[in-house]
Amino acid sequence: MTFSKLERRNKIKAGIRSKVAGTAERPRMTVFRSNKQISVQLIDDKEGKTLVSISSLAKDLAAAKGTKTEQAANVGKAIAEKAKAAGIEAVVFDRNGYLYHGRVKQLADAAREAGLKF
Repeated sequence: MTFSKLERRNKIKAGIRSKVAGTAERPRMTVFRSNKQISVQLIDDKEGKTLVSISSLAKDLAAAKGTKTEQAANVGKAIAEKAKAAGIEAVVFDRNGYLYHGRVKQLADAAREAGLKF
């Protein structure tokens, strides 16, 4: 039985989410990747609240030109800065069913370089 791309991603996503959960001290950093944009949220799963979020559509990031992987790196740096401002230093990474390469990897590496621990 073959799965569509979306069904396959949702199946992988469910497996990841059964193992990964965020707390207030160490929130879950989840990535959403569309065809043109990328966004990240830091989520406290115990309270069910988004603590910090940023997207490549943010005014300061949208002005920067570049490829989609360069935009992902900028979003990674920005989420790390916003997290540090909110007092968050460590997160649990949730790739949301996407493969860990390309834009997702670039975003994660940039967030690590900017000081987030995961």
